[in-house]
Amino acid sequence: MTALFHDLAVWVVAWAHTPHASAALAVLAFVESSFFPIPPDVLLISLALIQPHQSFGYALICTAFSVLGGMFGYAIGRYGGRPILERFMSMPKIQVVERYYQRYDVWAVGMAGFTPIPYKVFTISAGTFLLDFKRFIVASALGRGGRFFLVAALFYFFGQPIGEFVKKSLNTLSVAFAVLLVGGFAVIHWWSKRHGHGAAPPDAERTEKP
Repeated sequence: MTALFHDLAVWVVAWAHTPHASAALAVLAFVESSFFPIPPDVLLISLALIQPHQSFGYALICTAFSVLGGMFGYAIGRYGGRPILERFMSMPKIQVVERYYQRYDVWAVGMAGFTPIPYKVFTISAGTFLLDFKRFIVASALGRGGRFFLVAALFYFFGQPIGEFVKKSLNTLSVAFAVLLVGGFAVIHWWSKRHGHGAAPPDAERTEKP
């Protein structure tokens, strides 16, 4: 199995040296969001190494087609249901993902899109658990876009010398950023909750005691 993944990764990287690199990146980003095992970061990093000044363009392609692929994964889960999900995951993992959704709703998708957690697992399960589709798209765009544009920014501003660091530390950087992202959501939630408690309900203002 390891040899298969290695061969697939080598095959993916080889597309970086062809005239069809951008198209290959788009296809890879799309299929990885629903069933393909190799993440688009592999090809994105290779292309950013070759042409750092085009990194943001590649990140945009990656983000757009990854979100489209996520929508396809959502449809697989929505119309295929649990039998499809169970082909990709064991029951304990399904229960873990379900708890994530119960706690974080669609933002679990955003976190998964940014971290090393397989994004396809969350796109398919989002459809299975019938999460709100529009909010799912927003969370996917933020999560995937954050990950890919982080890679693009590192190569755009630091060029090829940053290459080895990105390869070794991408997952660590992604997890760190995801933690900050969750912290930001928690602060916003706390602030809005506090603000809501401080304001009088409209009905209370209109109600007069006899």
